[in-house]
Amino acid sequence: MELSKGDQRRSKALELIKQHGKISLQEIVEAIGCSEATARRDLDLLEKSGQIIRTIGGAIYEGALMQTASSEIPFADKRFFQRHGKERIAEVAASLVKEGDVVSLTGGTTTFFIARALKKHRNITIVTNAVNIATELADAEGIQVVVIGGVMRPKSYELIGPLAESVIDKINITKMFLGIDGVSVEHGFTMHSELEARIARLLIERSSQVYAVFDHSKLERTALFTIIPLAGATGVITNDQPDSWFKEACEERQIAVYVTPEREGSSQE
Repeated sequence: MELSKGDQRRSKALELIKQHGKISLQEIVEAIGCSEATARRDLDLLEKSGQIIRTIGGAIYEGALMQTASSEIPFADKRFFQRHGKERIAEVAASLVKEGDVVSLTGGTTTFFIARALKKHRNITIVTNAVNIATELADAEGIQVVVIGGVMRPKSYELIGPLAESVIDKINITKMFLGIDGVSVEHGFTMHSELEARIARLLIERSSQVYAVFDHSKLERTALFTIIPLAGATGVITNDQPDSWFKEACEERQIAVYVTPEREGSSQE
């Protein structure tokens, strides 16, 4: 069966994205000879098919993003990766927050979606060291936002350094949602940046409950710096039924496991 012109065009666009790993909208327009509107529609269709991740002004091949998981990817790119799964994680996380809670959100794409989900809440305080999360919450009625000071890291928008550390020491947190870059039994919850890992550890020390939030791509991946061992978390929230090794490890350490209500349904263990 002969492919339609649209299918041929999208096939060519996909090959270009695979070849380069990352490509801009303008590069697709020039290479294929289509309009910008057509290129946008093609990228949207390719994203729905699960073959690429849309970014601002272009796309990334999902395989290339997975291959570079050992290095830090800018927030502007990785926030599109596993987006629907992260949005479901955010809904579950937001359901755990009650009126009067003081909630801490570290930087990251999943915690960014949690911030969005929490905008419907009232009479809560959110503590964050991420500038983009604070900006997202700026117009949220009924939410007090506490921004930890410090020096901003451009890739993650997180504030780090002595100033941030001095503020954390004075804060009491009810629930913390911890964004991570990887998790394994041997190395626990890990992060690419040593300074961000240090800020996260200090926030954990001030928190009554700590929930690690991550999509299934982070399982059995290890970033350079350990934040806390697996047993340091109250619970984990993820978007797919975890592998048996991870479920068993959580059961042994009495860590609650929350799975988003898609496919297998939600669960708490």
